[in-house]
Amino acid sequence: MKVEDKSNEIEAIPQLLDLMEIEGCIVTIDAMGTQKKIAQRIREGKADYVLALKANQSALLENVKLYLDDALARNFRDVPCDSHATVEKDHGRFEKREYWVSCELSWLLEAKAWKDMQSIGMVRATRQIKGESRTETRCCISSLPADAKGFAEAVRAHWGVENSLHWVLDIAFREDESRIRKDNFPENFAVLRHIALNLIRQEKSSKRSIKGRRLKAGWDNSYLERVLFSAE
Repeated sequence: MKVEDKSNEIEAIPQLLDLMEIEGCIVTIDAMGTQKKIAQRIREGKADYVLALKANQSALLENVKLYLDDALARNFRDVPCDSHATVEKDHGRFEKREYWVSCELSWLLEAKAWKDMQSIGMVRATRQIKGESRTETRCCISSLPADAKGFAEAVRAHWGVENSLHWVLDIAFREDESRIRKDNFPENFAVLRHIALNLIRQEKSSKRSIKGRRLKAGWDNSYLERVLFSAE
């Protein structure tokens, strides 16, 4: 869905939701889309939401984070909570993700303003690479009950889209650096990049990265034909 000039994602997201059949799905959105009207639109579509909290909902973020930080410091004593953790190790990289979800919202005055809000959640991701450690904490609100494993799956799926699509388009196709601005060109080229990315991913004979395979297709016409016409 194209974002119009002098507009932003907040205007486009409801239109996109109207185009899709979301009943029974979980809709995850970055903090930009954490808006009361968008949460209501999702629930009207008979779907659930997991919405990230950042500076655009600063008061809500501060209250949720303070509450969960305090509950965590007390090991969630007297606080209804569900927790889940995952650990991944691969080629010198260690990553631990911890998830906490609570359905105790009686203290949160803002909760009533969000359609069918049932829980708040926190993710703490600790990553160690070559001896360097970094920890990142994120908070969310959700219409789902307090199921930490389900919450974890929704959050990971969201970041899977970010890492496998948006990050690749930026790094391999340098999309963010594009100076294409005129008329429908930006929208048209966005479609072409997605088509190119899907074709390159289908071609499995080369063990190169997405960026490497894209370059190889530009240098080698026989490989380009393989990318264009191979199908699984």
